[in-house]
Amino acid sequence: MLLELVAIVVAGFGLAGLTLALNLLVRKRLPGWTVPAAAGAGMLSMAIWLEYSWLDRVTATFPDQVEVASTNELRAWYRPWTYVVPQTSRLIAIDHRFDRRNAAMPDQVLTQVLLVARWEPTRQFGVVFDCGGRRRADLVDEVVFDQDGAPRNARWIALPHDDSLLRAACAR
Repeated sequence: MLLELVAIVVAGFGLAGLTLALNLLVRKRLPGWTVPAAAGAGMLSMAIWLEYSWLDRVTATFPDQVEVASTNELRAWYRPWTYVVPQTSRLIAIDHRFDRRNAAMPDQVLTQVLLVARWEPTRQFGVVFDCGGRRRADLVDEVVFDQDGAPRNARWIALPHDDSLLRAACAR
């Protein structure tokens, strides 16, 4: 967050400096408000670019086995440009490096889910997906596995047939 603030301020100073240099080239014929306006435009432009490039910058750091299952688009009245192009503020991903299957229960897959949001710490937790039953169970402290590898004390959550998280977990 601090680095983004520094980048925004630097962008403002940079565009103000370019405008000041342009003003010197045209022998000070530009109005006096152009330098502060350029600084503001530079800062606003950098802030917007940082917000809109967040998803690409974050997903570029993921290993190849991490698959983004869904994203959340944000529209806000205090950011009127988001009504034209919505901003992505959160994502849910599956980390396939942790995929585990049990031969006794071929329709179930144990994996890790990542919850990533802008300005929030990333959360990661285990989930069992029942691909055939279209449901999932989050692995909380109460969940234990019996001798056959079946989860016990799990709270199963029914999922719609078009659930993106279920599709991503069961596709492999």
